Amino acid sequence: MLRQKIQTYTLKIKQNQFLFEELVKRDFKKRYARTALGMLWSILNPLLQLLIMRLVFTHFFADRIPHYTTFLFSGMIVFNYFSESTREGMTTLIDNAPIFSKINVPKYLFLFAKNAQSWINFVLILGIYFVFCALDHVAFTWKFLMLIFPVVCLAVFNIGTGLVLSALYIFFLDIKYFWGIFLQLLQYVSALFYQIDTFSPAIQKLFYLNPIYLYIAYFREIVLYGIIPSLTLHIAILAEALLVFFLGVWIYKKYNWEFLYYI
Repeated sequence: MLRQKIQTYTLKIKQNQFLFEELVKRDFKKRYARTALGMLWSILNPLLQLLIMRLVFTHFFADRIPHYTTFLFSGMIVFNYFSESTREGMTTLIDNAPIFSKINVPKYLFLFAKNAQSWINFVLILGIYFVFCALDHVAFTWKFLMLIFPVVCLAVFNIGTGLVLSALYIFFLDIKYFWGIFLQLLQYVSALFYQIDTFSPAIQKLFYLNPIYLYIAYFREIVLYGIIPSLTLHIAILAEALLVFFLGVWIYKKYNWEFLYYI
C-alpha cells in the first residue's frame, strides 16, 4: 500500500517535471532579482553569521571546545537550513494560489520547488563548511560519507515540516509570527555555540527531544570526534523525519480541496 502511494506521487512529479523545473528557476530569479551579488548572498550570509557568533562566543567557549569554529559551523549549517526551508516553505501555498486556483496541479510541487532551492543553498554552504574543516585542521576520514544519512533525513524532515506549516498558514495566518518566535527560541536550545555536557544528565536528555539537535549532534560526532553515532540516534532521526513527512502528506491529502476556499 505504501509502495503504491510512493509510486503514485513519483509518477505525478515526473508528469509535472517541466512545471517543477520552471518553479525552481522562478524562485531563484525572484529571490536574487535586482541584487548585485546574486547567489553569493547564499554563501556570504551564513559566513557573516559565523564570523559574528565566533567573535561573540570565543571568549566564553573557545578555550574549552577544540576546533570551535567547526563546532559552531556544524550547528549553524543545520539550523540555518531548517530555518530557511521552513520559513520559505510556509507561505508557498498562499504565494502560488493564483496558479493552482486556476490550474489543477499537485499543490505539493510548489513546496518541493521551494525546498529544492533551499537544498541547493545548503549544498553550497556544505562545500564551504568542508573548506573550514580543512582550515581548522580537522582530520578527514571515510566516516564523513556517513553525513549523507542526516543530510537526506533532514531534507525529508524539512519537506514534512513545510507541508504542515504551509497547510496551517492557509487557515491561520498568525502561524507565521509564532513560527518566527519559535525559531528564535529553538536557536538557543539547539546548542549551536555551547556543549551540553555542562548541564546535568537530566537536562542533557531533554536536548535529545529537539529534532534539530539530533542532526547537529550527528554532524559533530562524525566531523569533530570521528565517532559513528549510535544506532539509537540513527533510528530517532529516521523515525522523526518519516513521521513528520507522512503527517504533512496526510494533511495535504485531507484538506486538499479546502485550501481553495481560504485563499
